[in-house]
Amino acid sequence: MEKSKENLIQDVVRRSGVNPRKCMKCGKCSGTCPAYDEMEYHPHQFVYMIETGDIEPLLKSKSIYKCLTCFACVDRCPRGVEPAKLIESIRLSVIREQGNNHLTPQMIPELIDEEMPQQALVTAFRKYTK
Repeated sequence: MEKSKENLIQDVVRRSGVNPRKCMKCGKCSGTCPAYDEMEYHPHQFVYMIETGDIEPLLKSKSIYKCLTCFACVDRCPRGVEPAKLIESIRLSVIREQGNNHLTPQMIPELIDEEMPQQALVTAFRKYTK
């Protein structure tokens, strides 16, 4: 494993505070995920790929932006693994290291409609920019 890739995995695990080796691969986290059908990689796959060092596909996946960060996967895990925190940590790594902000202030006017709560915009900024 390359040193930089190894460092990235260590940073993701350290920042999330999650031990992916605790996962017993039961799939309950993915079974409860409301964004399951929208994701290329599912919560249990994120955990497994980080555990095995296969982080490159995750860094390029749109799944990191499909996660709702609802923490349903966290509540459902019998071993206390927190896939949403790992996904959030990977998303943060991509945004910080590659400068891939997916939402800019200039994009907001076209996204706003009368039904959208302001909290959604604040959450989007937290999720898509760092």
